[in-house]
Amino acid sequence: MFESILCQVTEYDPEVLEPLIGLAVEIAREGREGRRIGTLFMLGDADAVLARSRPLILDPLAGHLESSRHVTNVNLRGTVKELAQLDGGFVVSREGTVLSACRYLDAGTSHLDVPLGLGSRHIAAANMSAVTRSVGIVVSESSVVRLFCHGQLVGEIIPEIWMMDHAAKLRGSVKKEQVGDLTVLTPNRPPVSSVT
Repeated sequence: MFESILCQVTEYDPEVLEPLIGLAVEIAREGREGRRIGTLFMLGDADAVLARSRPLILDPLAGHLESSRHVTNVNLRGTVKELAQLDGGFVVSREGTVLSACRYLDAGTSHLDVPLGLGSRHIAAANMSAVTRSVGIVVSESSVVRLFCHGQLVGEIIPEIWMMDHAAKLRGSVKKEQVGDLTVLTPNRPPVSSVT
């Protein structure tokens, strides 16, 4: 479904990445209890992400069966949507198990060029993806889903066409694709293949 984004993030299994992007789009569209919410997922290189983050509260996912925390488990979706209202992000293993929720990401780097107008969630995802081999999936409170890989913005999913001119942050030549009623934007450049 999100082929152009999957081409930008080649190191990850589409069987994990696609359902996680789908969940992020659901959160962006639905919000929670009538209000828009934002959240952040860091996929892959979980040990490094956990080492560069800390819990903000007691982890609500700790102690639950691994099978009940997999991104393809339909029963997990509601739990993730509830937890997304809280501060912090989710750490997801390369295999698709949500390992931790409500994490403060502390991976600062000063050499990133994050587009103006993007907030702390986006900066945290960009930074963490720059210093680890993880992919950041950010749900903005403006309902846009953005992906970061190797410290770079590699994709935007815009749920409503009227948001196109105001929400897009990708610079330069951009490929635009319609996926159902979603607009998917990716850079017209080859994906970055290594962590700097």
